[in-house]
Amino acid sequence: MKRKHIITFIVLLLMFIFTSACTNNDKEESTHSNDEKNGETNQSLQLPEADLQKLDSGKDVKALQLALKNIGYDIKDNGEFDDATVWAVTDLQMQKDLPLTGIYEQETAKVVRQLLEDKSSGFEAGKELPVKAEPVTTDSGTKVTANPHEQLVLVNKENALPADYTPVDLVTPNVRFPFTEDLPKKQMRKIAAPALEELFAAADKEGLELFAQSGYRSYDRQTSIFASNVQSLGEAEANQVSARPGESEHQTGLTMDVTSPNVDFQLNEDFGNTDEGKWLAENAAEYGFIIRFPKGKEEITQYQYEPWHIRYVGKKAAQEIMKNDLTLEEYLSQE
Repeated sequence: MKRKHIITFIVLLLMFIFTSACTNNDKEESTHSNDEKNGETNQSLQLPEADLQKLDSGKDVKALQLALKNIGYDIKDNGEFDDATVWAVTDLQMQKDLPLTGIYEQETAKVVRQLLEDKSSGFEAGKELPVKAEPVTTDSGTKVTANPHEQLVLVNKENALPADYTPVDLVTPNVRFPFTEDLPKKQMRKIAAPALEELFAAADKEGLELFAQSGYRSYDRQTSIFASNVQSLGEAEANQVSARPGESEHQTGLTMDVTSPNVDFQLNEDFGNTDEGKWLAENAAEYGFIIRFPKGKEEITQYQYEPWHIRYVGKKAAQEIMKNDLTLEEYLSQE
C-alpha cells in the first residue's frame, strides 16, 4: 500500500514538472512573439530622414503615413504623398506653429517624433484644418481648394482660394520697390520672402536691377481689379489678362510681379526681352521660383504670357518644372 502511494506521488510529480515546462515554453514563445511584433511596429514607425512633399512616393512616404496614422490622422498608408498626406502635415504644422508648407521636413519630423513618444499630449488630429464633408465651389462654379496653405497649392480658373483666406505669415521682403508707400502688395508669405531676397541679391551681383512691383493681393482687391477690367475690356478679355476673385495666385502670398527700369517699371511682355527678364527665366528655379505663365503654354494656363509673374514653389519643384519646360498644372498632373 505504501509503495502504491509512493508510485502515485512520483507520477503526479512528473506530471507537474511536465506541465510547468510546457507553460514556461508557451510564455517564452508568447514573449518572443510579442517582442517581434513590437519590433516590427517600432520599425514601421521609424521617421524618414529625407524631406518629403507632394508627388513623392515609396517606403519613406509610407513610413511617414504610418506615423501620422499613429497620432490620429485618418489617411491611407499607400506610399503616395497625396492630398490627404499634405492635409495631415499641414494641419500638424498649423497646430504646432510651424512654417505652413504641407511639406515634411526636419522641424515637422521633430514634432511627429514627440507626439509618438507622448500619447498623453491631448493632440487632436484635424483640429485646425477640418476635412470638408462636401466640395465647395464659387458662385461661378469653380472648385475651392480645401487647403490654401500648402506651398504647392494650385490656383487657376479651375481651382480657387476661399474668399476669406488671408495668409497668416505675411511679411515684407527686403528688396527694391518702385514706390515708397507701405502697401499690402509689398508683402509675401514668410516661406517665400527670404527666397526672393536671395534672388534679388544674386541679380545684383550680375549688375542687374530687379524691382518688386506687386505681391500679395486680397480677395476684395482682386474683386475690384477684375470688375474694372470687365468694365473696360468685357468679361472674356478681362479674364485673359486678370483673374476672377479667388482665382488669383496673388492671394496666396507666394507670388511677386517683378520689373526693371528698362521697361519703365511696367508689367509687360517686353520685360522678357530685357537682361533682367532673361536672367530671371534662367535662374529663378535656383531660388525656388517659376515663371508661372510661360510663353507657348497659354492653352494650359489659360492666361497670356507673363514673364514678370514669378511663383514660389520651393527649389525641388521649381527645378523640375523649369528644367522640363512644364507649367505648374503639368507638374501636379503627374500625381
